[in-house]
Amino acid sequence: MTERALAAALLAALCFAPALAQTPAGKGALSWEALGQVGIVKKGERYVPEYPKDVAALDRKEVRLQGFMMPLEVGAAQKRFLLAAQPTDCAYCVPSGPEGLVEVQARIPVKYVPDPIYVTGKFVLMREDASGLFYRLIDATASDK
Repeated sequence: MTERALAAALLAALCFAPALAQTPAGKGALSWEALGQVGIVKKGERYVPEYPKDVAALDRKEVRLQGFMMPLEVGAAQKRFLLAAQPTDCAYCVPSGPEGLVEVQARIPVKYVPDPIYVTGKFVLMREDASGLFYRLIDATASDK
């Protein structure tokens, strides 16, 4: 992650931190507030995420998360998409920084809906991902409750 990209991510994190804290986790779900506690540290020539202990303990464990679907491709159903803490107001805008997004790799395609959905899957910390994302859910399934 370049210094410019890092600065943009940090600015977005500061702008959206109050909104993230207000997003309800839902019963039995991981909270966006917990995910938002990630820090960024310099490791050699790169900036990498530094996860709080409670979030790091969830690595490779099944979790449930509520959020808003952001399709990555054209189509009514998506097998790979982003789950966001906040809804987006525009199809080309990202509603938060990397702490407010989770890449989802679904077991079966999920139909896009503008309302919040729950996604359950294996939670993976992305320690040095080139895309700049911090979190991923793999082998995920979605529901509206």
